[in-house]
Amino acid sequence: MNKEEMKKNIEKLGIKVTKEMLLNLEEYYKILVEWNKKFNLTRIIEEKEVNLKHFYDSLTVQKAINLYNYRNLIDVGTGAGFPGIVLAIFFKNLQIDLIESNTKKCLFLKEVIKKLSLNNVKVINDRAEKYAKTNREKYDIATCRAVSHLSIISEISIPMIKVEGYFVPLKSEIKEELTQSEEKILKMNAKLEKVLEYKLPIEESKRTIPIIKKISKTNTKYPREYNKITKDLKNQQK
Repeated sequence: MNKEEMKKNIEKLGIKVTKEMLLNLEEYYKILVEWNKKFNLTRIIEEKEVNLKHFYDSLTVQKAINLYNYRNLIDVGTGAGFPGIVLAIFFKNLQIDLIESNTKKCLFLKEVIKKLSLNNVKVINDRAEKYAKTNREKYDIATCRAVSHLSIISEISIPMIKVEGYFVPLKSEIKEELTQSEEKILKMNAKLEKVLEYKLPIEESKRTIPIIKKISKTNTKYPREYNKITKDLKNQQK
């Protein structure tokens, strides 16, 4: 996806695109390439692929929920900043927290934020399940991109969402994951409102966004320790 194609496709998502935003993406890409020589941030590094599979793909959260209507968001396990940094560039109305346990990746994220002068982003260097214990019902929206099984990431993310807020993870093909996660989502006092399926432009690869709404406060015993969360899933899959 070249720059002009990216701009047109982002606008089709109902997102306002300015010259400054596109310049920020260019600078983000340059920093990503430079840091990727030192740390393994992403296997996708060719510019057209980054435009499509990192930048555009991150913004498809807007397909599921109108981000202009909300105030804060947490990106769980943000890695190199996808989707959180990209969302911060385009949605100045959102205060975005990026949680990442890898310290080197956090250093990279802070460098991007500094170079792009993004004052609506904060980096949290912590394990998400630990952070969730003391930051309950705090965010309008939680999202993540290609992070863990839906059952696992639901238990970690949903406790942080406000009642009436949304969890909108960016996934690929997840029919089996959805079936295995139904009970866990209900335990978090949330419900699956809709499953949005679409294809990325140009390469036509399948993407899925389950739209999960929080109905009432999550029991304070959640999230549990990570090994307990994963053990449950392993037992279920036997």
